[in-house]
Amino acid sequence: MNERSTIIRLSLAAVFAALVAVSTLMIQIPVPATGGYINVGDAMIFTGALLLGPIVGVAAGGVGSAIADAVSYPVFAPYTLVIKGFEGFIAGYIKDGKSLVRDLLAWIVGSGVMVLGYFITEAYVMGLGPVSAAVEVPGNIFQVVFGGVVGIPLSRTLRKILPSIITS
Repeated sequence: MNERSTIIRLSLAAVFAALVAVSTLMIQIPVPATGGYINVGDAMIFTGALLLGPIVGVAAGGVGSAIADAVSYPVFAPYTLVIKGFEGFIAGYIKDGKSLVRDLLAWIVGSGVMVLGYFITEAYVMGLGPVSAAVEVPGNIFQVVFGGVVGIPLSRTLRKILPSIITS
């Protein structure tokens, strides 16, 4: 990777982190049982990760989501940095930029990381217990399904129209 493409990638990582933060803050549905919330930020996490790979995925997912949590639900910010960062990293790592099957696999595994990550964190790390943590699982599933429904087609479309220096 040359210096120009590195600068472009870093800039895009920052742009996607901002897009994730804004889309996460735009729509928030509180979940009283856990103190968390449901949002639509995963659409931008999956778009960035599937379009630009694991580094943008980890920046968009981890940093963008943690910024949103720091603003509105600060207790979750450190956990979100790790969980959403890993969600974006794994989705970006699995995708190959060509195959719909790989995009779907990347989305499924990344989604599993997010849903399971929050369940384990809320139930056992934060000490809320499995029953309280389970209340948030359907909302998290909605979140990642929405993320895939938007992120997969959007990233596939952008791959076709953006210059190869951005997507390669």
